[in-house]
Amino acid sequence: MASRFVDLSFALEDGMPAWPGVLPEARIEAILDHDASRPRYEGKAEFYLGRVDMSVNTGTYVDAPFHRHRGREDLAGLPLERLAGLPGAVVDASEAPGPVELPLPGDDVAGRAVLFRSGWDRRWDSGTYWEPDPWLSPAALDLLIDAGAALVGVDWSNVDDTTDPVRPAHTRLLEAGIPIVERLRGLEQLPTDGFRFFAVPPRIVRGASFPVRAFAELP
Repeated sequence: MASRFVDLSFALEDGMPAWPGVLPEARIEAILDHDASRPRYEGKAEFYLGRVDMSVNTGTYVDAPFHRHRGREDLAGLPLERLAGLPGAVVDASEAPGPVELPLPGDDVAGRAVLFRSGWDRRWDSGTYWEPDPWLSPAALDLLIDAGAALVGVDWSNVDDTTDPVRPAHTRLLEAGIPIVERLRGLEQLPTDGFRFFAVPPRIVRGASFPVRAFAELP
């Protein structure tokens, strides 16, 4: 039986916000568009050559340990087995905003991509997406780290309480070598388990974060 794939990422587009008032909007434009390219090929072919100028924290993106810890793995150093084909688990976080707990036992977390579904992604076009959003509680971090989660993903903007400069979720998860995927979308399309998760960025030396085409594979 063929697999079914579910896209869990935002489409990147020109003018897309990264963090209003803090990070610049994305700029996606042509260096040479189809019409302008035709003289180069004597009118017999045409190509679009583009450029992308954006914060690496735009859309749906992954954080490598180097994002928080200068001596740890960057995007080029993250092995694929920590980003691709991971058995997944979806956690209900619909009581957000506020601190999010982890109701799963450790056995249901070990070696998995643990994805928190709050429904916050539905705010994307409403103007309220950037309001104070959920964050992972200390107890949730304890369980994720102690049980050996492979990756943590959320469908809101930041795993941390952004009013806390200590940033305990980023600090602790990335110190434990657990990549973080933020701003997922469409997690309501997934079952609670029985799928595999993928969120692979380019191999960038000294890359801390980068947008991904996050998706799930269902049997």
